[in-house]
Amino acid sequence: SSKMSEVEKAFRKFAIYGDTSASGNDMTGKNFSKMCKECGVMDGKAVTSTDIDIVFNKVKTKGARTITFAEFQQAMKELCSKRFKGKSPEEALQAVYGLIEGKEPGSVGATKPPKVGGVERLTDTSKYTGSHKERFDESGKGKGLAGRQDLTDNSGYVGAYKGAGTYD
Repeated sequence: SSKMSEVEKAFRKFAIYGDTSASGNDMTGKNFSKMCKECGVMDGKAVTSTDIDIVFNKVKTKGARTITFAEFQQAMKELCSKRFKGKSPEEALQAVYGLIEGKEPGSVGATKPPKVGGVERLTDTSKYTGSHKERFDESGKGKGLAGRQDLTDNSGYVGAYKGAGTYD
């Protein structure tokens, strides 16, 4: 059952993913399909997202929108024979659980800024000219407010006066 607990841990992590009120005891269809995608149960050939949805709806209780861990295990039994053809049901199930163990939902780096076409050129601060150039330091880091405003000198001296601060 130590092997089971690893799968159960992963199940719980995916079950609470993206839902702050979730207890981790049941999983929505969205998170189930996310889990299958990210753990490699769904490979796009033997097992597609349609298969995942069909199995999910087959194992869940009528009228429910989520599945429990027990129903999840049932769903894995359905999917493993599709995913690992030619293996015995038991071997296939262990193989699927092997894919799932220790996994957690990856939301880190899910959206990367595009580097296509002109984006690279437009975001290179070293090529900026005019007043835009003033907004970044040498490293390309923005200066914030200081780079957007002409900060006025309110010392009382006239602009461009060279002898400021010399009068006793």
